[in-house]
Amino acid sequence: MDRGFISEEEPLLPEQDEPGIIPARGMETESQEFTTEELLQEAEGFDDTDYHDLEQTDKYSVDDILNENQDLLMRTGEQKETADIAKEQNEEIKFDAKDWKIMLINKQHPIPEDYTFTLGNIKTMKGTMKCDERIIEELLSMMQDAKKDGVNLAICSPYRDLKYQEVLFDRKIVNYMNKGMSYLDAYKVASQAVTLPGASEHQVGLAIDIVCDTYQLLDEGFGNTDAGIWLSEHCSEYGFILRYPKGKEYITSIEYEPWHFRYVGKDAAAIIMEQGLCLEEFWDQYL
Repeated sequence: MDRGFISEEEPLLPEQDEPGIIPARGMETESQEFTTEELLQEAEGFDDTDYHDLEQTDKYSVDDILNENQDLLMRTGEQKETADIAKEQNEEIKFDAKDWKIMLINKQHPIPEDYTFTLGNIKTMKGTMKCDERIIEELLSMMQDAKKDGVNLAICSPYRDLKYQEVLFDRKIVNYMNKGMSYLDAYKVASQAVTLPGASEHQVGLAIDIVCDTYQLLDEGFGNTDAGIWLSEHCSEYGFILRYPKGKEYITSIEYEPWHFRYVGKDAAAIIMEQGLCLEEFWDQYL
């Protein structure tokens, strides 16, 4: 039965929130057009290097990163044993729509206004970055096991605040407007490449952009690398899914992104990856 999680409703523009104990706000009720100059002025002063610039790859060491996070990895091993025992005791898995792990965030389902979470630090090749503290241990465990298989994963963009997501989106709009598009056309095309502010999984710290030491471009080519293939085959073992798979663009409204992984927990991840679903389809079928 179609529960309405796959929809063609138009998105709305977001409202900026105040910093603090990381609330996540919803979307505004009216859209507003901006001139190219206004959008460029809004984006001025923001630097992409904390998120996507991997020029220091020559200094990258998975060993160093894993050693820095060793205390978290030890706890992860203990939790895995407990989780495996619990899984054996539960033959039928039931999912709760209120579970933070499987929260659906897209254009039609922006971040709930009352949603809060706690950020944790994770040491990466670009220094200390942040994501939801509840996913860090599984993320590090995935990196560690990938390394054992000869794959050196690199985290390049985890948590982003609302302001930075707005900047990324505005820059994409400006790029298309500079190519001759109207604001509305540019907005529509931009929303297929960059998730809308207020509807981005990065804003709740559950999405991670991942590359590797030999391929740092955020493009479709990453999916053909050893790292991209390893992730698609093993990510569910750690509770992650490929959030925007190829062939599901008509459902997700986002282009294929082989570098974008979302934490949903191991039970949901196993179903989603084994059955070749996107998160929207999972909601329609299991919730």
